[in-house]
Amino acid sequence: MKIRRNSLNYFLLFALEKSIDGVAYFDQFVNNPGYWAYGTGKDFDKPVISQAIKRLREKGYLETSVDEGKVMMKLTELGADALGFVDQNKPWDKKWRIVIYDIPEDKRGVRDLFRRRLKEWGFKKWQQSTWITKKDVTEKLRKLVKKLGITNWVAIIESADPAISNIIDTAV
Repeated sequence: MKIRRNSLNYFLLFALEKSIDGVAYFDQFVNNPGYWAYGTGKDFDKPVISQAIKRLREKGYLETSVDEGKVMMKLTELGADALGFVDQNKPWDKKWRIVIYDIPEDKRGVRDLFRRRLKEWGFKKWQQSTWITKKDVTEKLRKLVKKLGITNWVAIIESADPAISNIIDTAV
């Protein structure tokens, strides 16, 4: 699921990301939505917020739990990734991140999700199942591969070989 800026989903995930410990109570969102969407000029109804939270939970972007009778929400790593918070100001470390995969057809849904995440994280298609980026997302990528259970079909390579730049300029 692509999270559009200024959407309710974006505000919910952003609020959790900005909360002190990454946790907020459900009733804080539904009883005071203006606080969470401060400065947006938007006013959200309780049922709309509840549905958005349900969808985000089903997609794995946030987790809910009950603490002393109150429902708590916590931003997951996948939710933080969906916000696209990759440090854009960080200078390139001269390393290419290359992903090569051959995920079986019977895991098509996982393969499609993996490909979407590569695009969201700034990877560009180099060849059919080979993607490349300058962004330092190797650790996040390794965690995703492990979480999706596709370690047997994915290779993640970091390379500082300057020849790659020449090849990429003509291929991508």
